Amino acid sequence: MSPLGIFLLLYLFLSLVADDFYAVPLTVAFLAASLYSLFIMRGIPIAQRFEQLTAGAASPSVMQMLWIFILAGAFAATAKQMGAIDATIQLALKIVPPDFIMSSLFLAACFISLATGTSVGTIAALAPIAGSMATQTGSNAAMMVGIVVGGAYFGDNLSFISDTTIVATQTQGCKMRDKFSANVWIAVPAALVCLALYSCLPATGMEPELSGKVSYFSIIPYIYIIVAALSGMNVMLVLASATILAGIIGISLDALTPFDWLRAMNEGIMGMSELIIVTLMAAGLMQVIRYAGGIDWLMQLFNSRGGSRKKAELSMASLVMLTDFCTANNTIAILSVGPLAKHLAKRYGIEPKRAASILDTFSCLAQGIIPYGAQMLIASGLSAVAPIDIIPYLYYPYILGAVALLYIIFSPLPRFWRRGKAGKE
Repeated sequence: MSPLGIFLLLYLFLSLVADDFYAVPLTVAFLAASLYSLFIMRGIPIAQRFEQLTAGAASPSVMQMLWIFILAGAFAATAKQMGAIDATIQLALKIVPPDFIMSSLFLAACFISLATGTSVGTIAALAPIAGSMATQTGSNAAMMVGIVVGGAYFGDNLSFISDTTIVATQTQGCKMRDKFSANVWIAVPAALVCLALYSCLPATGMEPELSGKVSYFSIIPYIYIIVAALSGMNVMLVLASATILAGIIGISLDALTPFDWLRAMNEGIMGMSELIIVTLMAAGLMQVIRYAGGIDWLMQLFNSRGGSRKKAELSMASLVMLTDFCTANNTIAILSVGPLAKHLAKRYGIEPKRAASILDTFSCLAQGIIPYGAQMLIASGLSAVAPIDIIPYLYYPYILGAVALLYIIFSPLPRFWRRGKAGKE
């Protein structure tokens, strides 16, 4: 397991030296760990060692994941270019009652992040609005921004086009619809508790200012994504058809020209380039660890301490949170821990959708409470509120973590649980 440790320590150490968790490129850290991993495979020629790296990166599941990233990037950029994000924000702020501005702002963040699949984009869009509303009403600015950050993680955890959802489902080998059905039992109760809490807080009674009319046609691609994914359509077909639909609607509304559409898709695809490269390196690294016996060693270590299904799930949660604390990137955390989580799931009869849900939820929890994450830094920069001041008001991530722990501890055993077969595997 030392290559993964080298990656985490190198990234964490250099980030602390630079006092900036985004000063160290993930690709370079993974490259260093990959080169180091070549030395732990002994007794075979160097060419065969590179073949192991390549075999992990070229596996069918990884290739499918990369295609999903490419299509998701093309759709997201097209939807943004044709005005879908702006229309979604306007609609969310228009339909919320002004007497419950805090709960309304939370609902708006939840809806936008679920539709767009990006917590960063949601925070970038709503953090300035939250700061302005706090100034207008005399409310606590840190709390208003914390509401937006919390709501953004609701959608990031559930959305069908979120990076974390794509990686979690692909590493565990389950459908997005199945992961969604498992995840709602964690995210929705947490959101309802959080919503009730915000509803009980004193209302400001101020209605946010809206800029322009809502273009309802521009929201159709997001609605289509959710409906098509829930219906069971293949995710790549969903993203490809949604991209075409968004482009056609954008051209018909004069929001973009055919050439604007092509440029938007190119920008979206290229925007996924770092994630694609890191995914390839991480997959190759995990293949080397598997080949060198790292996964087997971990499984033996786990079993020697009295392994059980609940302990396996708690281990998944702990490992993905620890990795996220070190990398400040929940997608990379799931990529790194995913293969080990899949082995634990097979060994202890954990459904793939449940394992994917746990990985996604706890990675979002960790990412939501660290002050050096991209989301927190963007929220802080756009609202002029220090990250450390926002953290006490991140009610949703804390509630989400509590609900997720209850989900693991008190959930009944799955019906297909078969100890004998799991033991043989």
